[in-house]
Amino acid sequence: MTEGDARGIGRLLAIMARLRDPQSGCPWDVRQNFATIAPYTIEEAYEVADAIDRGDMHDLRDELGDLLLQVVFHARMAEEAGSFDFGDVVAAISDKMERRHPHVFAGASVEDAEAQTREWEQHKRREREAKQGAGDSSVLAGIARGMPEWQRAVKLCKRAATVGFDWPEPEPVIAKLHEEIEEVRAEFAAVAAAPDDPAARGRLEDEIGDILFVCANLARHAKVDAGAALRRANRKFERRFRAMERLAAADGVSLASLPLEAQDGYWDRAKSEES
Repeated sequence: MTEGDARGIGRLLAIMARLRDPQSGCPWDVRQNFATIAPYTIEEAYEVADAIDRGDMHDLRDELGDLLLQVVFHARMAEEAGSFDFGDVVAAISDKMERRHPHVFAGASVEDAEAQTREWEQHKRREREAKQGAGDSSVLAGIARGMPEWQRAVKLCKRAATVGFDWPEPEPVIAKLHEEIEEVRAEFAAVAAAPDDPAARGRLEDEIGDILFVCANLARHAKVDAGAALRRANRKFERRFRAMERLAAADGVSLASLPLEAQDGYWDRAKSEES
């Protein structure tokens, strides 16, 4: 870190301390706590990912600043509570990075990136065991419940795979997906037959959850980031739907006034435009 970097961090820490001052600070910042700030932290992380997806380095710089502010905000509240401060956060992650990279900082050797990934997981496992002591000894222990559920599904599958509980290739996962789709069909029929039965709706929710879980596992087998894949699908849908609206407007009609069959025609035109 250069002297200028250190001054910049010091300035940011001073700004946050000023904002949190009970007498002269910002009323909104003063009344926040860890729980109220956590959603903003998650939102800023997604905005960083969005800037990266768009390849917008100007936005990425700004979004990384917003994410850094979240770290500073949490650290400031912890300092006020007497728990830890920003320096402790920096020291903790620095210690962790050195500890988990002995091939870089301690003279150990590693064959390649895949071997390093396995070593990384072993380091994490040992750290969890040391932290938990006689507590939760499950191989699934320590997977945070606050992360997006698709991400948690991937982590659950990945952790289970460390003890061999995993399909060896994608084909059985795809077969399982087909199986789950058929089970969803059956539960849709059950709900249609008894629309006021909460148990039927609960079973339908379970089966849809199973499909999503299997899809997350399939993405893991494909070495595809499930979140990135879904973001691409969302962008594709938005791009094509906006094209549908544009094409319909050029024809002097509103999509809302058209039956589904006609709307599908505009969808096909939007797709053909892309190709």
